[in-house]
Amino acid sequence: MQKIPFEVIGLQADGFHIITEIELLDKKFKIVIDTGASKTVLDKETLLASGIDEENFLNTDILSTGLGTNSMESFILTIPTLQLAEWKIKNFQVAVLDLSSINYAYEQIGLERVIGVLGGDILNMYGAKIDYKKQELSLNQRRLSLKSRR
Repeated sequence: MQKIPFEVIGLQADGFHIITEIELLDKKFKIVIDTGASKTVLDKETLLASGIDEENFLNTDILSTGLGTNSMESFILTIPTLQLAEWKIKNFQVAVLDLSSINYAYEQIGLERVIGVLGGDILNMYGAKIDYKKQELSLNQRRLSLKSRR
């Protein structure tokens, strides 16, 4: 198990988010660890500003819900290497959405922008364990063989 440090940041109205650092595209960003998100999602504008060509986004023709909106256009992107501390995976497919509303809300309360949310696809597939006392996320380096829970 690889240990990934995180910080718990307070939000307004007694809420909180778990934030860690992610490295992709040879750059470091902040990302929210979100156990309620089904998929890892990255912000389209941040990716474009980091040098990803818009041609790399595959349109899914699916309107995504959640994240403070009823529906928004979504894309898929394969990230060559996604790294959290010493833990890394290669050629991982993420969803790409416009997360400007989340980053605007963060800026309004004096928090740093995030590139997106680390979701259940990674957390479940790699056997995530969250230790709030130690402020560590643990992930297996190898993917678990999980049975579908339908």
